[in-house]
Amino acid sequence: MSRPFARAFAGWRTGLSGPVIVLQAGNAVNYFGSGLILPFEIIYLHEVRGFPTATAGLVLAALMGTAAVVTPPSGALVDRFRAKPIVIAGNLASALGYAGLAFVDRPWQAFVCSAVGGAGLGVAGTANRVLSLSLVTAEQRASLFALGRVAGNFGLGSGATVAGFIIASVHHLRAFQALYLFDALTYAAFALIVIVAIPNPRLAKAAAPNQSGAGFRAVARDRLFLILIAANIVLLTVGPALFANILPPFATAHTPVGPGEIGVVVFLNTFFIVVAQIPATRVVKRMRRTHAFAGISALWAIGLLAVLLATLTRSTLAATTVLAGVAIVIAIGECAQSTVLGPLVADLAPPHLVGRYMSLYSLTFTAALAIGPAAGGAVLATSPDAVWWGGALTAVLIGVGLLRLGNRIPDPLLQTRCAPPQAAPEAT
Repeated sequence: MSRPFARAFAGWRTGLSGPVIVLQAGNAVNYFGSGLILPFEIIYLHEVRGFPTATAGLVLAALMGTAAVVTPPSGALVDRFRAKPIVIAGNLASALGYAGLAFVDRPWQAFVCSAVGGAGLGVAGTANRVLSLSLVTAEQRASLFALGRVAGNFGLGSGATVAGFIIASVHHLRAFQALYLFDALTYAAFALIVIVAIPNPRLAKAAAPNQSGAGFRAVARDRLFLILIAANIVLLTVGPALFANILPPFATAHTPVGPGEIGVVVFLNTFFIVVAQIPATRVVKRMRRTHAFAGISALWAIGLLAVLLATLTRSTLAATTVLAGVAIVIAIGECAQSTVLGPLVADLAPPHLVGRYMSLYSLTFTAALAIGPAAGGAVLATSPDAVWWGGALTAVLIGVGLLRLGNRIPDPLLQTRCAPPQAAPEAT
């Protein structure tokens, strides 16, 4: 029995250094704190603090909007200074903002705290990615992004589960305050971990601006990068964003499943990512990046179309089984997406522009989370089935477009196969 277990755990080996493992463990703790409050923020502001629902929604929008606004400037800041102090400052700002949300009585106070917390999130997010990249080699980037995805999903999922039990048993102001204060504590703890355990290297020696350009104008001239960023926004919108935000209301209205079954489906998606992400990285590394992008698009197209199968049965078990399959298919695509695109962006970025490149990469997730519910909700209200076949068609078109980029996309496999042979020594 020991050999099968050893083989299973061997698939989880990343080869990453101790500081990287510590940093990602800190990320997991940080995401755990976020998971404690994420599902219950509107409930807290509306039911406990008495804010109108629309105001509660605007408070959350202010938090994410502030994070999005400060993300590009944070990229420029990271390119000029080292990432470590910026990570620390951003997390301390988030700690202050979320701690303040535990004590708000009036909407203006909530908006101020959300702005502070959101600014911290935007600044620390980019700096954290750049700091992580400075601790690994180019060959380890795929494993780094995969481990980061595991830390995020594990932290959010476990935090939301724990908070659900707490709120279900103690639906009281002090329970919500404790959750917000603990979330703030995780940001402060993460800042302390970075101070104590993480070195402060530079990613690479910056090139002079007159050599290869500087600022976001130089980034805007990288057409391949802009194409990839736009494609990623669309793929994330029709894939994970539709799954997370549009599937629950669609399924409860048009299939036999209820909220309990939806909870199981979402749990399976998160659980599969946590378990399969690291082993999946080894598989994706053996694929060309264009083929991986095409595979991701195909998987999400299949998953979106499969949602419609759940509407053809009256059996709750059968519909839940179909949607569980959809959750796993979407999760497989998510595992591949994080392994391919993150390292590719890092490869495309000149050393003196890594912060700016990573800041725009981070914005793709924010944009997809904003566009997905808005566009999906509008289509859901007029033609529910069109959400899924329209999303599938869009995914296929994006996959074909990325596949046609071919050798324009830098690929470690292609570089290895095309490496010039060493000259044989001359005979004497």
